[in-house]
Amino acid sequence: MRFVWLGTLAFAMTVVHVAPVSAATYELKVAPQTVTWGHYDANDKPVLTVQSGDTVVIHTLLTNSPAGLEKAGVAPADVEPELRAVFDGVPLAARGPGGHILTGPVAIAGAMPGDTLEVRILKVDLAIPYAYNAFRYGAGFLTDDFPYPKMKIVPLDAKRMVGHFGPGIDVPLAPFFGSMGVAPPPSFGRYDSAPPTIHGGNMDDKALVAGTTLFLPVHAPGALFSVGDGHAAQGNGEVDITALETSLVGTFQFILHKDQNLPYPRAETPKAYIAMGFDDDLSNATRKALRNMIDFLINAKGMSRDDAYMLISVAGDVEVTELVDRNKGVHVVLPKALFTKP
Repeated sequence: MRFVWLGTLAFAMTVVHVAPVSAATYELKVAPQTVTWGHYDANDKPVLTVQSGDTVVIHTLLTNSPAGLEKAGVAPADVEPELRAVFDGVPLAARGPGGHILTGPVAIAGAMPGDTLEVRILKVDLAIPYAYNAFRYGAGFLTDDFPYPKMKIVPLDAKRMVGHFGPGIDVPLAPFFGSMGVAPPPSFGRYDSAPPTIHGGNMDDKALVAGTTLFLPVHAPGALFSVGDGHAAQGNGEVDITALETSLVGTFQFILHKDQNLPYPRAETPKAYIAMGFDDDLSNATRKALRNMIDFLINAKGMSRDDAYMLISVAGDVEVTELVDRNKGVHVVLPKALFTKP
């Protein structure tokens, strides 16, 4: 059966999904035993198994070390004890090849390759009152222009929801998780957490805030969802390789759709549909995102292939999500208001 993406409520009514009569809510805290360091892997063992329809409150850690934060000016008492515990308690052999500290994986009972996992991002909360931004030589987009490292600590004002970047400069906060994904196909092995691909992962898509729904193709039994790389705010492109990096707490509801065979990650905000594409070549990433949206318009909206292509050109926006994680990210945004009939 083809995947039909009609919006969260319509979607749930239109296709077959698996949900219990009464859903449960869980809380998953950060500890050495509940994190995956630097990778997504179909062979990882789940730290929690839930049913379709269940909600999980997931605590996450920023991607930095206690020593790195203290060197940049964070008082030792303000470094999260959980971060120290993870650095002390996760063996070196379990880390890498990437650097992100992800919470999970969470298994969804009954999920199998060929299914689609709907991840409803219900809430995203700041966990600490600061973030950092940093660049280093050899990373980011303008590597030759900045051949040295620098890191800035940015205080976060949770009441006003701004980050005090500098004198007279306040950045509006819109917290989201840079990395949300499921296990890739088993043939990928221990896949680096940095480059996003067909499993989602380090998408760094600032549209994935609370109220947005993410759809991910399932490649391994249980789906194995992990999340981390919290951002208090980010500009499209994430050009110096970091956003306002911070620890976040996310509340997610998981809905399993059987036999939907979604080919590539997609998302839906209250006002728009989003189709994604990832590739080392920015042009190829754009082609993937466009084809992803065309596929959606054909299957969910009943449009011809030609009309779908033309509609994107006259009413869609092609945006660069990120430029700095080897695989570049592009997404196509199409407003829901275009469609005058359900």
